[in-house]
Amino acid sequence: MPNRLIREQSPYLLQHAHNPVDWYAWSDEPFERAKLENKPVLISIGYSACHWCHVMEHESFENEEVALFMNSHFINIKVDREERPDVDHIYMDAIQAISGSGGWPLNVFVTPDKLPFFGGTYFPPKPAYGRQSWMQVLSRIHDIWQNQAEEVAMQSNQMLAYLQNVSKSILLSKATPWDDSIATKMARGLLKYADKESGGFGRAPKFPSTMAISYLLEYYHYTKDTDALQHALLSLDAMIQGGIYDQLGGGFARYSTDDKWLAPHFEKMLYDNALIIIALCDAYSITKNEHYEMIIRDTISFVDREMKSIDGGYFSALDADTEGVEGKYYTWTWEEWQKIADNDSILTSYFGVKPNGNWEQTNILHVAKTISDIANEQQITRDEVTTHITEAKRRLFEAREARIKPGVDDKCLLSWNALMNIALSKAAAVLGDTKYEAAAASHMDWMQAHFMSNGALKHSWKEGVARIEANLEDFAFLIQAMLQFASVSGNEGYIIQANELMTSSISLFSAEDNSFFYFSSSLKSDIPLRKIDTYDGATPSANAVMAHNLIILGLCMENNDYSERAYAMFNKVSGIAEQHIYSFSYWGKLIQRYSKDVKTVVCSHDDGAVLRQFCLPEAYIVTSKKEISEIPMLKHKISEPKTGFLICTKDTCMPVKPLLDDVLAVFGV
Repeated sequence: MPNRLIREQSPYLLQHAHNPVDWYAWSDEPFERAKLENKPVLISIGYSACHWCHVMEHESFENEEVALFMNSHFINIKVDREERPDVDHIYMDAIQAISGSGGWPLNVFVTPDKLPFFGGTYFPPKPAYGRQSWMQVLSRIHDIWQNQAEEVAMQSNQMLAYLQNVSKSILLSKATPWDDSIATKMARGLLKYADKESGGFGRAPKFPSTMAISYLLEYYHYTKDTDALQHALLSLDAMIQGGIYDQLGGGFARYSTDDKWLAPHFEKMLYDNALIIIALCDAYSITKNEHYEMIIRDTISFVDREMKSIDGGYFSALDADTEGVEGKYYTWTWEEWQKIADNDSILTSYFGVKPNGNWEQTNILHVAKTISDIANEQQITRDEVTTHITEAKRRLFEAREARIKPGVDDKCLLSWNALMNIALSKAAAVLGDTKYEAAAASHMDWMQAHFMSNGALKHSWKEGVARIEANLEDFAFLIQAMLQFASVSGNEGYIIQANELMTSSISLFSAEDNSFFYFSSSLKSDIPLRKIDTYDGATPSANAVMAHNLIILGLCMENNDYSERAYAMFNKVSGIAEQHIYSFSYWGKLIQRYSKDVKTVVCSHDDGAVLRQFCLPEAYIVTSKKEISEIPMLKHKISEPKTGFLICTKDTCMPVKPLLDDVLAVFGV
């Protein structure tokens, strides 16, 4: 018999709907019951594509004996961290403070007042890996709750005070002036952390680190520091050649479990692929490397093929597991390989396939040898090798299509869809491809039609229903998507809409001193506290993206309050960014751009299409198609130069530059 989760939208919650555990979804009801029955609450947080979430479900949450103990002594809540990132952020901070690490599944024990006092991540069914078993943890917490109530109350209140202090610490930060020297320190710091042999940053597990890569690319643009460029490109190339990239179908997995990018956790997330497309567009704008263009196009094709709904929205994720086995869809046994490759030495050498496998007795396809090396070995031309591999990829892909595919998390999230829209606009700009502009336009219409409900912006949509109040990242990424699409399309109406959303954001999310923004809106009353996040995680810091939006809208709308607020945010965060470089890479990009003085460029639509193909980080290109503009910047100056380019900063405009070369010279290109 199913539990309460059968009524939910989330694929992750629905995966647990037939557990014998008496799960609740997040709401006030389970906490009210916990108060009446004087029981602790277990909040178990995960997501549908999470391999270890599946493992713990099968080992513990499907076990009748375990479920009986949980149901007898706890009130149990399941949370999809993608549906409720506000809940996840709070309790992840708590567990990181308690245990020194975090991750998913996240299992946290809280009081009926939602205050955390103990927790961890994955717990095995029997003691292993230096961890207690899940039943040992449950028994211990039950005993503590029954016999050490005062200690639980003291610890939970201390944790609340800690979380409140951490959340608002940025508001108390000392303002630090910023200039080019901070950009240099950040670049040097990133390069010290860089894995100069295999690309990326630090040791395994390795994440794509797209914000850091884009920072280094922009730093190279401004300084011509070849070390920064080389490491950014090394990182992208290593991922493209590795198993983290699907060599047959395109698209990137969430992260690699090894230093060499060979063995990923095979889940594919929409946000990762959007952010990698953006980073590849940055690399292409500098290098014009056709291989990056191919990967951009292939990744967009993958997302459209595997993660797009019939009506135009983008799904959240593809599962890591198939038939209960991690990576089964993507990997090849030697017998499976031989049926298709048939002793083809070129393919076997290129993809690094081995009789005994290169990962857990199976093979993850990766680029083990270059086309040039294989051409030399086989004494044939590079073109012949390329043609051979291209044709073989088609056959391998078709054979793989016959397999059972990974599950799809088919809820659509506004923030992640907005990131994908930015990726489409960026691809349209740097590749000069109107196909992607049209795709961004259609998708923008879809977002606006589907994520509004009763006049309010919502976070999640599935099967015709939009729900859960939008978070800061939903507003921030959507505003950024509108601004980027307005630039690419020349449709200035999106600047007006972005400004309207900014007005709402300021009302709903502003902290008390009107500098930074809370992650959750003032409309939400079901969480124990509101957080201010400033660091990059898997996605850019929503506060950093809001600062970016304030910069652009400050210029376009001639609103000095916006510009001054962005300045204030930079001043507060610059000292922290200098110390914690990797986690503040998006802030670093903005500080670097602002130190060069962000500019708007007004020009004809055709001239703008040419200009956008260059790397011009501090330029916002405006190509309004209206004769009489509603944008203050255009209304008070010039609507659309018929010839030439008008370049403006926040307080001055240069004489019209008649030639493209004149403009590029202004931006140091």
